[in-house]
Amino acid sequence: MQQEAAQRESEELQHVQWRPRAVSGWGVPQLLWYLVFLQPIITEVHLRRRNVQFLFIRFSAWQYAGTDKLWAGLVTTLCEGIRHHYGALPFSVYSVLGNKPATRQDCCQSEWHCRRRVCLGLLALLAALGLGVGLLYLSLGGHALGHGSPSGSLLKVFGGAATTLSGSGLLMAVYSVGKHLFVSQRKKIERLVSREKFGSQLGFMCEVKKEVELLTDFLCFLEIYQRRRLRVVLEVTGLDTCYPERVVGVLNAINTLLSDSHAPFIFILVVDPSILAACLESAGNMKGTADNGYLFLNRTVTLPFSVPIMGRRTKLQFLHDAVQSRDDLLYREMTRKPWLPGNAGGESAQLLAVQAQAGTERGQGRIDAEAARRIQEALFCLHDERDCLYEYVPDNVVSMRRIVNTVPITVRLLQQQQQQGDFGGPTPRQAVAWVVLANQWPCRLSWALQCLEDRQQTGGAPEGRARLWDVFRDNSRELHTMTKALQNVLDLDGDPELFERFLGADFPFTVAEAQSLLRCTVNLDHSIRRRMGLIRAVSALKPPSPPKSPTRDTPNAAHRANSASRAPPLGRASRQAGEGHHAGDLAHRGKLWPVACALFRPGQSSPGGP
Repeated sequence: MQQEAAQRESEELQHVQWRPRAVSGWGVPQLLWYLVFLQPIITEVHLRRRNVQFLFIRFSAWQYAGTDKLWAGLVTTLCEGIRHHYGALPFSVYSVLGNKPATRQDCCQSEWHCRRRVCLGLLALLAALGLGVGLLYLSLGGHALGHGSPSGSLLKVFGGAATTLSGSGLLMAVYSVGKHLFVSQRKKIERLVSREKFGSQLGFMCEVKKEVELLTDFLCFLEIYQRRRLRVVLEVTGLDTCYPERVVGVLNAINTLLSDSHAPFIFILVVDPSILAACLESAGNMKGTADNGYLFLNRTVTLPFSVPIMGRRTKLQFLHDAVQSRDDLLYREMTRKPWLPGNAGGESAQLLAVQAQAGTERGQGRIDAEAARRIQEALFCLHDERDCLYEYVPDNVVSMRRIVNTVPITVRLLQQQQQQGDFGGPTPRQAVAWVVLANQWPCRLSWALQCLEDRQQTGGAPEGRARLWDVFRDNSRELHTMTKALQNVLDLDGDPELFERFLGADFPFTVAEAQSLLRCTVNLDHSIRRRMGLIRAVSALKPPSPPKSPTRDTPNAAHRANSASRAPPLGRASRQAGEGHHAGDLAHRGKLWPVACALFRPGQSSPGGP
């Protein structure tokens, strides 16, 4: 925008003879003269000007999130920014003596008109003041010479009255300017907001509207004076971190300021549209107006601009800048100062202390140097264009810094773990890849780790060479059934296809490597795994089987006892074997009959007969 303004300025000055007027330095006296004695006229020449100057004001909604009226903070920030840019004195003079720019229908090209009433009034006050001072001087001079007369007293009375009236008029003007000089618009609005029950006062919004209109007229005056168009650009950030009702208040304030078609304001909302739409839909005072938050934003925003996907070179540059900010961890051992013991104690004890301290320092120095080398190697993998790891880093500067800040801690923990006995272990490249994996897909990674833990507890753990992707793929259907219970957690994950390519091809972590890296992981919320384990445990519970009826089992048991007491001889066993089998079938049918009846509705016959 600044480049566009400079280009328009240079093009405009090539076709005209005038130059823009300054509003600072030696240009302030001339500006004050125009403010008091001249009235601006909006002419056709002014409307055709293309050169523009942008005034940027930043408004962080997070700084005013604790107030009840966030929109009041927006208005006060706007007033304070303009007052700070142009100075308190010009705006105070305009608030007292300024006049609204007028529009003339004739073809007059003059942009300034003399304010005759102000000039005549000021001349009258000065004349009255001079006359009063003169009369007082004559009366006092005559009294000093000893010519006391009634005419001298009369001159003294008229001189005092003229001096008092004219002086009081000038003093009132100076007092009003001084009052506006020390009491800014921001203090006025804050005073109104601090009053109890200010929302019920009918004149509150009217007072705020008057202050905004005064600000707009002052900017219009400066447009004609500077011979260029003025646009106040208000950058609104942090709005998606506030409560829904306060977000609605800021949007309503923006719509109020932009309701005037000639308002010189441009608002840039740096927000996440999805969060803003959800705030509008959940706000209680927007029911029926913003049931669809996206439609409300379409009616408010006149130029939607979504930041495009970050290119390869831009992403690598951002990653390189983020890595450079971590030099304190890489070169800490270079600034380490040796500690020398004192002279207390014997010579032998001091020598032993020096040798022990030197050995400890050398050992710690080697550890720090090795840690710095590993951290530098790991961070270099992030912005190495020959590596594919940067493709999985999100196009978000905050996420980049989160990853860069996590890598040194993970690498140091991994080094400490390897010093305790696990000398093989993952490489620095695998460590930084694991940090990216936990940052981008916390839900899917937690699910794979939870399934692996459950299989270890049941005794069916896979081999250490098995891939972590295979564990996730074998249990992905079960995760699909829990999407409703884990919806908020699943929203944290990135692209599923990139997750498959990450674990399946580019970084195929094994079960052993995952278990080793899990002990050094600090950027993965373990409560996600605990929640998944609880849901799996609840879903694995089976309903108990229905109890058997004791009334049906008692006759069958007696019948089996009688049959056993009347067992046939051995010679008749072959003839009665079939009868015993038939009796067993009957007993078996009688035993299953109550269960079979429970499977049919009353009045419905079973397919096996009565």
